[in-house]
Amino acid sequence: MTTHESDWLAERFQEHRMHLRAVAYRMLGSASDAEDAVQASWLRVSRAEPSGAENLGGWFTTVVARICLDQLRTRREQREEPTVPDGAEPGEDAEPPEPEAVLTDAMGPALLVVLEALSPGERVAFVLDDLCDLPFDEIAPIVGRTPAAARRLARRARRRVEGAVVPDADRAEQRRVVDAFLAASREGNVDLLLALLDPDVVLRSDEATVRLGSAPETRGAAAVAGTFKGRARFARPALVDGAIGAIWAPGGTPRVAFTFTIVEGRILAIDLTADGNRLRQIDVLPLDAR
Repeated sequence: MTTHESDWLAERFQEHRMHLRAVAYRMLGSASDAEDAVQASWLRVSRAEPSGAENLGGWFTTVVARICLDQLRTRREQREEPTVPDGAEPGEDAEPPEPEAVLTDAMGPALLVVLEALSPGERVAFVLDDLCDLPFDEIAPIVGRTPAAARRLARRARRRVEGAVVPDADRAEQRRVVDAFLAASREGNVDLLLALLDPDVVLRSDEATVRLGSAPETRGAAAVAGTFKGRARFARPALVDGAIGAIWAPGGTPRVAFTFTIVEGRILAIDLTADGNRLRQIDVLPLDAR
């Protein structure tokens, strides 16, 4: 590829970058993972010969989808535990997707929780069909299925997504649950945690996602208590981007922000943000302890 061709391809990729990040974010549920997938896609695209690609946008999307599918499969195989920094300085990380991309994608915490429950193939097929409107004869080779089987994957995923629950909007109820969760975490009160946590609770961090609700239920509650024990004495309730959440700020310096997806009085998901770049972009307002 000549320098002129390389520059031209880079410009075309940049034109599609916002869309590609939105696609990757919806597949992976992590801003940093989405940016990594887009970067890996560019490396792969820049080494390929684009002359046979009639639809560059479709080609870019296909490359991103294959990389995301590999990441989802690896994540499921490794079943990584989330990492919470132990007082270390936050590292540099990729910026989250542009607000326009996230808003266009309509990604809320509840939908992320549902997508995490899908198999890698279901998730990729659903996103490519729903967000990208790719025909199933193009989706099929990406997920390694026939077009008919890829269609069934997307339909099955859509049925689960359409049944997604809506988080509680009552701030007073959110505050009650968060306060109770922080108190139970400090005390290591597993019984109270079991009452507060949904059986399928999901804990997500900047680095990984782990489903905690495997049987018996106490395994999930114990994992949550273990994660927050010791740090919870520094945690305090806060408004995080306008929603009731919490911050961990030892010495008064915010290190981690917590957001909660609360449905019918129980916690369905907990998201931990510890990356310095992302923390600086979050609007955090500490609340007085009750």
